[in-house]
Amino acid sequence: MGKGTVVLAYSGGLDTSICIPLLKEEYGYDRVVTVAADVGQRKEEITVAEEKGNKFADRHYTVDLIDQFVDRCLMPSIKANGLYEGYPMGTSLARPVIAEAVVEIAKKEKATAVAHGCTGKGNDQLRFDVVFRAAGLEVIAPIRERNMTREWEIGYAAEHGIPVPVDKEKPWSVDENLWSRSIEGGRLEDPAFHPPEEIYAWTVSPLKAPDEPEILTITFEAGIPVALDGKRMKGADLIRTVGQIAGRHGIGRNDMMENRVLGIKAREIYEHPAANVLLTAHADLERLVLTREEYAFKQSVDAKWAQLAYYGLIYEPLWDALNAFIDTTQKRVNGTVDLRLYKGSVTVLGRSSPDSFYSIDVASFDSTTIDQTDAIGYSMYYGLQARMVRKKLNK
Repeated sequence: MGKGTVVLAYSGGLDTSICIPLLKEEYGYDRVVTVAADVGQRKEEITVAEEKGNKFADRHYTVDLIDQFVDRCLMPSIKANGLYEGYPMGTSLARPVIAEAVVEIAKKEKATAVAHGCTGKGNDQLRFDVVFRAAGLEVIAPIRERNMTREWEIGYAAEHGIPVPVDKEKPWSVDENLWSRSIEGGRLEDPAFHPPEEIYAWTVSPLKAPDEPEILTITFEAGIPVALDGKRMKGADLIRTVGQIAGRHGIGRNDMMENRVLGIKAREIYEHPAANVLLTAHADLERLVLTREEYAFKQSVDAKWAQLAYYGLIYEPLWDALNAFIDTTQKRVNGTVDLRLYKGSVTVLGRSSPDSFYSIDVASFDSTTIDQTDAIGYSMYYGLQARMVRKKLNK
């Protein structure tokens, strides 16, 4: 008798594919059950995962998490202007809902453990582990525990007749979901290496984008995008459509040095066309409807929200508190934002909201509604302490 059943978070890629035989041969499990999560990646990826899971595992599940991913992760991220070190998060947002789905299958299969194919150098190991351990399940991570290299993995896969979508010449590691696509590995690990155009799938080069700009109007209700050019759309459909439009204009590429949770610096390349457009529009609308104090404080809240999301700490009590504050501020984030998409750039052209307290009459230089002389007294005391200190120091 072996160790029973282990449930594996499965993508169909190199790392998770070699975990199937490893979990039996090296760890002694009787059954390996694979779980592929559909979070909006290309259908071909889901098909490949299903075919390989059904062929190599003892049982395979494919779970549709698209709506859950949109409602629980992407819309809250838009409301929180979800940027980590300046780029739209994507992979980090999907991991917790995938991990929770794996836990549910593990309970159904009466598994004694759960497994993932994460390395010991990345962030995903922690995002999966925190959910798995919260469920009281044993965690198996063969790639991490056996200190494997990518070259060894490719060789092991070949020995076991497992087809993998990489080779030693182009060992790119790609992760996709509805919101973003990340590409890493191989020569991309060299910060000085110029990435080849072949690694991109969602965006054209800005140099080859159309010569004519395209104008979009995004409508928001309570901080959530609900319509494109006046047409109401379901969240996932709106994101896909905006992504397709923005992608053909070369929008949404990031090539950056990123600080991982463990403190390791890594070169990361992303495509997130829809995220760039929607986050730009949302952030602009907030400036129109939030007070100065709300806006200033929310920036610090958004930064902390992004950090917890990036770390995968969705069970941290502070996470719920931050979301509660953010939701309160979003009640007035209603309106439309007009944007121009052109050769890799997103430019806000205008915005309007029924909840705006901007007054042309008050702000205009041609208006006398506010008597400018009233500001003289305010100005007399403005910076008073600094002037007093400066005068004392200059004696």
